[in-house]
Amino acid sequence: MKKKASTLVLQFLLLGFAYAADLLQNPDFESPPPSLPANSTAPFLLKQNDTLPGWSFDGEVYYLKASGGGHAVQLAQDGRINQTFAASADFEDYLLTFAIASPGGASCSSNGSVVISAPDSQGVFPVVGEQQRAVYGQFLGSWGDGEAIDLVIGSETTESDANATCWPVVDSIVLKSIASLVKANDNELVNGGFEYGPDFLADSTEGVLLQPAQSPLQSPLRQWSILGTIKYIDSKHFAVPQGNAAVEIISGNSSGIQTATQLTKGSSYALEFTLGDGNDSCVGDLEVRAQAGSVLQNYTIQSKGTGSAQKFSFKFKADSDTGTTPISFVSYTSSQTKDGVSCGPVVDDVVLRASLGLRLAIQWKFLLSLLLLVACVMK
Repeated sequence: MKKKASTLVLQFLLLGFAYAADLLQNPDFESPPPSLPANSTAPFLLKQNDTLPGWSFDGEVYYLKASGGGHAVQLAQDGRINQTFAASADFEDYLLTFAIASPGGASCSSNGSVVISAPDSQGVFPVVGEQQRAVYGQFLGSWGDGEAIDLVIGSETTESDANATCWPVVDSIVLKSIASLVKANDNELVNGGFEYGPDFLADSTEGVLLQPAQSPLQSPLRQWSILGTIKYIDSKHFAVPQGNAAVEIISGNSSGIQTATQLTKGSSYALEFTLGDGNDSCVGDLEVRAQAGSVLQNYTIQSKGTGSAQKFSFKFKADSDTGTTPISFVSYTSSQTKDGVSCGPVVDDVVLRASLGLRLAIQWKFLLSLLLLVACVMK
């Protein structure tokens, strides 16, 4: 009985769990069509009788096999691929990471797009000619009970006579599931360290672009809305102040992140966070406006692009009549690295703490609930 109680207590304290193994078949297209000619490096048009392991396809789809290794599909006129996967028995959120490119480079227009859709979502992702490859993240939906989920990836263009070499190329797809997240004992915010988001690609060094998401429940950065375009960065390739991941605000023009939490009106709180640069040669004054409720503060860090970071904090009183207090970090400026890549300030390790008196009351309430749970289990 004691072992069972300990197990339940452990489950009660878990903050979340991410899983990304074997959710899709042939996600990187390394298994070629059986009918692919041996030693062929030319684009191979998939015909009606061909098969692509793990995937179904419609329209004009090419299989690409590079001479130096690497495999992908090109989605030409009305081209699309799809795969059905089974959701887990538990209700979980599903996040997708994928890479797209324009094989024609700068000679291609930027009108082409990739459309990703699932039963609960659809996203349109532009293919920019000047940028050979871009990695995106998307929230697909929330499912459980072994539901069959159809993932569809297709092409879209606004041109009636698009250049055949400019149709988008898709490769390196990763599907990840995340269980429900809850607050940690020492932080009123969920996912304040930004550890829960789309997976990073093993063959990518550029981070993951996240497009605008109005709802934190439908955002690939779990529990945070996205304003404008941001970059989700990892500690393997960037300077991340804390943990494995952080957010880089790259598009300026009121871009950033926002969340909201239930606070006790009239009580005092402190918002703590870290600002820095991603060690990506982003040089200059990087400015961020932090907001907690009705209190706004502007912060500027002087970046040399070498990975410096600085902690900040300010105090405020919760004043919302509804009890929901918005927390946000917004940048109004953007910059570029020496290679012409958009960059900006890095935000990480966001912690919202209650005043000492309120925090002690919350801790006692938490301990009392935990003791009651243990007592019920041990009866």
